[in-house]
Amino acid sequence: MLFASMLVLGALIGFVGAGGAGVTIALLTVGFHVPIHTALAVALASMVFTMLSGTISHFRQHEVLVKTGAIMGLGGITGAYLGANFSNIVPSGILSMITGFMLASSAVTLYIKMYQAEWLSRHIKIRQEPLTGRKLWVYGILIGLFMGFLSGAFGIGAAAYIQLALMVVFGVPLLQTIGTCMMVILPISAAGGLSYLFNGRLDFPIFIQTLAGLMIGAWFGAKWTHLAPLRLLRVFIVGMPAVGGIVMILFH
Repeated sequence: MLFASMLVLGALIGFVGAGGAGVTIALLTVGFHVPIHTALAVALASMVFTMLSGTISHFRQHEVLVKTGAIMGLGGITGAYLGANFSNIVPSGILSMITGFMLASSAVTLYIKMYQAEWLSRHIKIRQEPLTGRKLWVYGILIGLFMGFLSGAFGIGAAAYIQLALMVVFGVPLLQTIGTCMMVILPISAAGGLSYLFNGRLDFPIFIQTLAGLMIGAWFGAKWTHLAPLRLLRVFIVGMPAVGGIVMILFH
């Protein structure tokens, strides 16, 4: 049942082109009663492989700002390590609720990006040129540290926040935000997954079933994306983390 459920979820993730770490956590904890710390470990460890394939694909299409991604990822490694160790001492009930709220807030951020782009451009100044020099290092390390902590502590990939930061703070062109975001998440998920492993939180049978289901399902789901109208894709992109967050808050 776990493998079959992850096949379906993987197909949805591939369909909308989203990472789905938060939704994976919600399915594991609420649907299969997996302890929240184990679910976080499994989700982060699974993201390593999905982000690796995605980053390579975008890199080949020249859609990754390598230096920006590397600097943010460097800060993210430390943040993920600290976040995972912080999560290890937080009681399960509290951690589940916070993760649910983080997932719901991610859905709100995605909604604003998808449906309120004009409002966003009026209220937030988008940097027009890529950030360079000392500011790139300072902002990259600090923001990477913060995003890494969120991912390590609560298991979500923080993709919505990272993409927004890449556009607003670092001036990364829209076309390159997805690939660069994946490059940032890759070391974050690796560091977080290893931290949970060292803390004895990673359940390998659950991890293998989850990873296999997500990757196989995503492969099929990605083939359907071009067949769906943009309006439907937007609904799924916002709706998946929203439903996952609400479910975790209500049933934590």
